[in-house]
Amino acid sequence: MDFKTDTNATNFIVVAGATGQLGGRITHYLLQKGARVKAIIRKGSSNPSVKSLRATGAEVVEVDFANIPELASAITGASCVVSALSGLREVIINAQTELLQATVWAGVTRFIPSDYSIDYTRLQPGSNRNLDLRREFSEVVDKSGIQATSILNGMFTDLLTGEAPLIVPALKKVMYWGDADQPLDFTTIENTAEYTAAAALDSGTPRYLRIAGEVASIKDLARAATEAHGKAFGTFRVGGLGMLGTMIKLTRTIAPQEQETFPAWQGMQYMHNMFTGLPKLNPLDNNRYPGIRWISVKDMLKKGKQ
Repeated sequence: MDFKTDTNATNFIVVAGATGQLGGRITHYLLQKGARVKAIIRKGSSNPSVKSLRATGAEVVEVDFANIPELASAITGASCVVSALSGLREVIINAQTELLQATVWAGVTRFIPSDYSIDYTRLQPGSNRNLDLRREFSEVVDKSGIQATSILNGMFTDLLTGEAPLIVPALKKVMYWGDADQPLDFTTIENTAEYTAAAALDSGTPRYLRIAGEVASIKDLARAATEAHGKAFGTFRVGGLGMLGTMIKLTRTIAPQEQETFPAWQGMQYMHNMFTGLPKLNPLDNNRYPGIRWISVKDMLKKGKQ
């Protein structure tokens, strides 16, 4: 069933984290859809994206997140508050809880938390530090009584062009652990942002919306890499999931970087989760908002070559 969003210009959406890649794109699509957008940023922020945000037509307001009345005043009248904040406990739990409290205080009825991930609801606690924080915050959200909607999109396809050590052009190989036929969910930042903007303008969203720009196995990734690079890519099984689990423990011991949001071992945890198949997104809600052109892995790999 398709759902159309209300693009009446009186729609007022607040975005937290609009200076980031995802938040900036969400803001762009909201404005494109005719919404009034207010981007709330921390007081004293020197982020260079602020200037470009204002240039796009977004209202930018500096707030003290710890000052709930001030924060509530900034978002009063909004139809939805969208969080695209990124970080560890200080952000995902503390700052988002402050944002949520202000949202409830202001009488705003809808909230989209900063999840944008694989389906952490199907994972055991302890298997992924960053997703554990999202699960913990989801409990805070559910207790608040607000109408919340989490967008789950698998892995950002963009990571396949660099940060995710799966496709290795120098070796013409796609590296993996476990089963090369395991279906994996990938969605670009662009598509995730466009979908989130549509969801923010849709007053009837459920608790979770699951999307995947493409569902692909390791074998599918090898075919996509072959077509994108014009050279034959093969697959290379590094080992089983038990071996990957051991590598995660060793890496976390040798290079803990616990204060980093995305240390190497965190990315490995994400890979381990995906290869188990447990957080596979199902059912997919791609068709809820017609008109989105889903970007394939091959197209993203081609773009990454440019």
